[in-house]
Amino acid sequence: MVDKNKINKVVLAYSGGLDTSIILKWLQTEYDCEVVTFTADLGQGEELEPARHKAELLGIKEIYIEDLREEFVRDYVFPMFRANALYEGIYLLGTSIARPLISKRQIEIARETGADAVCHGATGKGNDQIRFELSYYALNPEIHVIAPWREWELTSRTTLIDFAEKHQIPIPKDKRGEAPYSVDANLLHTSSEGKVLEDPAVEAPEYVYQRTQSPEEAPDTPEVIEIGFEKGDAVSINGEKLSPAELLTKLNEYGRVHGIGRLDLVENRFVGMKSRGIYETPGGTILLSAHRGMESITLDRGAAHLKDDIMPRYAELIYNGFWFSPEREMLQALIDASQDCVTGSVSVKLYKGRADVIGRTSPYSLYSEDLVTFEEGNIAYDHHDAEGFIQLNALRLKTLGRRNLKLK
Repeated sequence: MVDKNKINKVVLAYSGGLDTSIILKWLQTEYDCEVVTFTADLGQGEELEPARHKAELLGIKEIYIEDLREEFVRDYVFPMFRANALYEGIYLLGTSIARPLISKRQIEIARETGADAVCHGATGKGNDQIRFELSYYALNPEIHVIAPWREWELTSRTTLIDFAEKHQIPIPKDKRGEAPYSVDANLLHTSSEGKVLEDPAVEAPEYVYQRTQSPEEAPDTPEVIEIGFEKGDAVSINGEKLSPAELLTKLNEYGRVHGIGRLDLVENRFVGMKSRGIYETPGGTILLSAHRGMESITLDRGAAHLKDDIMPRYAELIYNGFWFSPEREMLQALIDASQDCVTGSVSVKLYKGRADVIGRTSPYSLYSEDLVTFEEGNIAYDHHDAEGFIQLNALRLKTLGRRNLKLK
């Protein structure tokens, strides 16, 4: 619990929604402190000026609203995709990767404005509280952190609404009832969880999906696109050079049309419980497939397999909130070193929920038709060499086999 007497100014991660508006007023009433609001545009697809207006209504003088889409994709999403990161083998970490950037800007704004505390709106049961706070402390070990959901007594929808009405906080009509599920969104993905989604045995209603149409309703004709790469990062679509955020936005549209990137997942939260979430990562799913296709002809076998070995550890670090840890940065340096020759283009077929690589080319390709052809090649490969190779690798298996025969 933070000593309220030590807090003079706090930087709040502010969405402009009902919950963070209540937190804003609660900070003013409970901590009697000045509040700075920070609203980040990470491509969540919402108008952000209403957040400014609501903050002004609540008496806020220092209001930060920033477009961070390019930084988000360039410095967070793309490095993560160089690793082909998947948490528990399937989740593309859309929520996890956004938290370090928001946290970084909060700490920077706190420094700029002379604030002595930062505040987030994450609940006490989820992973986000950990991601925010580990990032805060990594960037400023002396910062005070306020986590209202772990402090206040506003533990039900009714008490939240009552608080809002008492303090004249505008309440949208659709927020007065119990929310059917909670949503988090950014340029990489949309996640939905809670309420109607809590029973993992029940299929999620179609209305939960916001970024993709159903694969069954997707076009009956496949579409092929070509994605260009330079040193592991996607740089173009169909020959058109695009900025990181522009490229992901365009891939999202391809994925939306073809119903790509839906995921119904029961995952293991860092705090110890299992949770069920519905994720949509249309552009990211296409990008992952294309990146792996590019690596398939440009990475040496040893490098590729090492990347696959360390990927789960890397993904877990991001999921658990350790983006700014030395071990994540060390793994990132190793991953980035592997990408020097991951350059070229990949053709991807998009069709009814799938993104399949159907062609790949690179000036640095390690693929040799002469080596793999069944016809006579130009590069010497003596088939008899394989016999000695097999015998050497079989030596220990033969030794074990002889002993096992004796044991029987």
